[in-house]
Amino acid sequence: MIEFRSVTKRFPDGTLAVDDFSLVLPSHKTTVFVGTSGSGKTTLLRMINRMVDPTSGCIEIDGADISTLDPVKLRRGIGYVMQNSGLLPHRKVVDNVATVPMLRGMPKKKARDEALALLDTVGLDRSLAGRYPSQLSGGQQQRVGVARGLAVNPNILLMDEPFGAVDPIVRAELQQELLRLQRELGKTVVFVTHDIDEAFLLGDQVVILRTGGKIAQIGSPAEILANPVDEFVSTFVGADRGKRSLHVENHGDGDVVVDETGRLAGVLVGAPPSLAAAATAPFEPESKAGPQGSGASAQGGDPR
Repeated sequence: MIEFRSVTKRFPDGTLAVDDFSLVLPSHKTTVFVGTSGSGKTTLLRMINRMVDPTSGCIEIDGADISTLDPVKLRRGIGYVMQNSGLLPHRKVVDNVATVPMLRGMPKKKARDEALALLDTVGLDRSLAGRYPSQLSGGQQQRVGVARGLAVNPNILLMDEPFGAVDPIVRAELQQELLRLQRELGKTVVFVTHDIDEAFLLGDQVVILRTGGKIAQIGSPAEILANPVDEFVSTFVGADRGKRSLHVENHGDGDVVVDETGRLAGVLVGAPPSLAAAATAPFEPESKAGPQGSGASAQGGDPR
């Protein structure tokens, strides 16, 4: 478990990035920090592995105050995946993945063998192990970055907008790959994004941040959609524009789900006619019932 206790970060130029932030991040779940530029989300993430130290307050991991821990040892025990993969350009794929285990004293052969196994884990062919990062596609580079983040089998995996620099198709593939890995590995994942749809897809706990690291709302995607606490959150998640108000239309060959503007959001799967008819009533974010519970699912339109 990761816990922030009254954490504030003020940079030397006077910028207040995070102000009196307190939050518990549950173990074996994915917590997503989402917000606009200047909301302090990346600063919060980097304080977990002491790439940035707080001005005041403390951060605990499993009850231990991390300010008392050696920062290098701390970082080598926490997985870290960044945008643009951050791979070492002069090292082959297998050696990029094996870097941290070797720094921690693992013999080179064992580190490389485990790196090859991690390529399997993230869905990469072992034939890529001998290539350099520049010889890979953007999506392949990000998968290598995830493999490197998992190389020491960390309990905690920090991910700083890791899919922001790839095209939408590759991004969707990587998101699904992360969901698969989390189901299999059950890490404590802290994920940073500015994309609310990505936050709702990946997060068990979503933290919407205002400027200065102020928490606007915390909850599951369903809780936030059903009950946005104020106009800022409603606007941020798209509820004010009808983006989250879905209804069903019949198009001859079947029922499709559209948003308030008529834009296709998905197809209705597995719903009996009575439920499909009932689903024509638009979903309103203020509803206490929440976005789930009908038994029908909307492929592509459901934020989960």
